[in-house]
Amino acid sequence: MSDKRTVHLVDDDDAIRRSAGFLLRSAGFDVVSYGSGTEFLGGVGQASPGCILLDIRMPGIDGLEVQRTLGERGIGFPVIVLTGHGDITLSVRAIKAGAVDFLEKPFEKATLLLAIEEAFGRLFETQTQQLDASDATIRLAALTPRERDVLEGLVAGQPNKITAYKLGISTRTVEAHRANLTNKLGVRSISDVLRLAFAANLGAPPAG
Repeated sequence: MSDKRTVHLVDDDDAIRRSAGFLLRSAGFDVVSYGSGTEFLGGVGQASPGCILLDIRMPGIDGLEVQRTLGERGIGFPVIVLTGHGDITLSVRAIKAGAVDFLEKPFEKATLLLAIEEAFGRLFETQTQQLDASDATIRLAALTPRERDVLEGLVAGQPNKITAYKLGISTRTVEAHRANLTNKLGVRSISDVLRLAFAANLGAPPAG
């Protein structure tokens, strides 16, 4: 039996499929490439368990729709979303829907491999890394009011400059606060910050 792990690469850009596929195969992964969300969803029922590298902007069925459909079908393969510049709002939606991470193109090899490793950790870990809502709330309580404001802007998918305008501070100050959130909350990435915020129900629509 093969010890290789499968990455399902879904992107309409042939150059991305070639370059990312080569990189991942060189790192020891099995890679199955799909040129559209429709093609992937058509075969995912028979696909080997693995993680999904999913472009968020594709013609026809986009990445968010693919992610939603997987959830409806009960397919729990971890998803890493690939985004273009300025897609922070879509990235936040993907994380809120359960994506492991989002990577902005062009991504670096080390960043991609780290996200892939985290995805496979999620796949085999089952429930051990589920965030407890009370723990998340306690961690967020350590933030200053300004840090909380900046986090709320991030959760809302606002670009830094919009958050800065609304808070009456500079864009650089917002960037500094966002950079400090990972250290303050004891996590590794902005994706982890978002998951923590969602676990604490920050930014959830009002009930009813």
